[in-house]
Amino acid sequence: MGKKKEEQIIYVDSKGKRLDGRKVDELRPIKITAGVIPRADGSAYLEWGQNKVFAAVYGPRECLPKHTASPYKAVIKFVYRMAAFSVPDRKNPKPGRREVEISKVCGEALERAIFVEKFPNTSIDVTVEIVDSNAGSRIAALTAASVALADAGIPMRDMVCGTSVGKAGGKIIVDLDKDEEDASDAVDIPIAMLPNSKEVVLLQLDGVLTRKEWDEAYKMAEVSAMKVYEVQKQALKAKYINGEADANKAEKKGVEEK
Repeated sequence: MGKKKEEQIIYVDSKGKRLDGRKVDELRPIKITAGVIPRADGSAYLEWGQNKVFAAVYGPRECLPKHTASPYKAVIKFVYRMAAFSVPDRKNPKPGRREVEISKVCGEALERAIFVEKFPNTSIDVTVEIVDSNAGSRIAALTAASVALADAGIPMRDMVCGTSVGKAGGKIIVDLDKDEEDASDAVDIPIAMLPNSKEVVLLQLDGVLTRKEWDEAYKMAEVSAMKVYEVQKQALKAKYINGEADANKAEKKGVEEK
């Protein structure tokens, strides 16, 4: 019975609309705010669909324990964690294999963007906490972390942006949600890149695609990543525009009080 019900689900209808009303190439709504954690050197809060993510950056600072330091570059220590309440079935608060794996690949992706050679014998610590999750959380984590690094003033070649692409119901789609990830023929491909050079810094594949499907999926991912990049830039601009406005307001208030 369960299998029959699965076969009846239409993930993309005849008008090109998905289960949540999006088009096949449409991202879920994205909102990013930079500088949300005062005690961090840089931080960001991101909402991507149902995903809600906090990212904080500390450093460059002394690398501890000292034997993990490199005399040639900064070490990126990326920690990805999901809160126990971030998914419907309470998650074990102890870091699982998935979190360890995502921490590793995200740290490697960010290392390609940062001028790590400028900070030997130091570490740049990036902590990302997922407080609500609904598919695509590793790309959401990378997106928030990249904004937090820029907010911290870490010298970077470029931002890191991306999205997931894949297949559900036989159709190639962008930014899969949980229902689409659970399709019987689901394929999920998280892709992250440096937007100006188009260098791919993270690419994972869960499933099987034909060469034609892959070409279509990658083209959609590249276009969507640029949309995410624009949101990242606007978040950073907004912080400093608002900061200047607040500073001017405080200065004006001080003059009036005098």
